[in-house]
Amino acid sequence: MDMFTCPKGHQSSEPDFCSECGAKIQGAPSGQTPSPPPVAAAIAGCPDCGAARSPDGGIFCEVCGYNFSTGARGQVPVPAPASPAAPDHPTAGWTVLISVDPTLREPDSPEPPAGVGPFAINLEKPVSMIGRRSDSRAIFPEIPLNYDDAVSHRHALLQRRDDGTLVLRDIGAANGTRLNGKDVEPLTDNPLRDADEITLGHWTRIVVKAIP
Repeated sequence: MDMFTCPKGHQSSEPDFCSECGAKIQGAPSGQTPSPPPVAAAIAGCPDCGAARSPDGGIFCEVCGYNFSTGARGQVPVPAPASPAAPDHPTAGWTVLISVDPTLREPDSPEPPAGVGPFAINLEKPVSMIGRRSDSRAIFPEIPLNYDDAVSHRHALLQRRDDGTLVLRDIGAANGTRLNGKDVEPLTDNPLRDADEITLGHWTRIVVKAIP
């Protein structure tokens, strides 16, 4: 079948008027009346290309960009700029609340010490280490848990990222680390949220708190 190109670029099977939009094709007899386009019967159809108007009555034709308000052709609607997404942690900083929780005690664990905690530590540095202090090895954790010998000297890190979020990383602790009751994989970053709970050692619980 021969195809003919109308002034709007459509491929028409009719030689006189475009079978898609009804536009007159060059060389067609001037007295011939074009047949209505197939979609012209649609309510509030596009007068430029004949496409049906969207049910929500949008300003622009979804096919050719015709502006139903101004009559301008070929316009492309510009979407409204999206509001920037709020950060997951719109916070000025972080603090941790440390306590001894006897309910975490395993059958082979010693009795928890008396008179320890709860106490809070503000995370002042970009990276804070959790562990037990060792003067001989020059290990001085920002979050010292010297009372719990099941905590490694270098147990885990709390890292504050540039966007203010906080992540937990177990750095190969002998007895592991749990986040909200689940073991974390060593040397992987685990995003933290306000009120998340880290448990480690025999009976140590650390609650993460965001500072607004």
